Amino acid sequence: MKKKNIILMAVLMISAALAFNAPLATAKDMVAKDFIEEARKGIAVVDVAAAKGIFDKGGAVFLDVRTEKEFKSGHIPGAIHIPRGLLEFKIENTISDKNKEIVVYCKTGGRASLATFTLVRMGYKNVKNLDGGWKAWVKAGNPVE
Repeated sequence: MKKKNIILMAVLMISAALAFNAPLATAKDMVAKDFIEEARKGIAVVDVAAAKGIFDKGGAVFLDVRTEKEFKSGHIPGAIHIPRGLLEFKIENTISDKNKEIVVYCKTGGRASLATFTLVRMGYKNVKNLDGGWKAWVKAGNPVE
């Protein structure tokens, strides 16, 4: 009886090890575009006109997740800069109020979609992605710094 239990335990342990080491079927063939599309399903998106209204009203944080070089070349006036790659590490020290209205943008919207999705998952309640990003903001003739 003990021998059967030992064999059964060994089989169960091997099965569990194989199951936990198996690649995720849904993620193994995904590319950046797929992650962005998936993120956009779980976030709020605002067009440039709505974002300009939020900007004019005041009180919201505009969060630029582009690179340092991109940010220095121009940004929305008063925007806070946290590069996408550092967002999870820096956001809570920069914007601690998880109810604060935040509009996230990047160059065209991809990185901002991922960043917005991350913020939602981190518990931020009032965060939106600027559709079309910086390029759309500039094309609409909105203020830049």
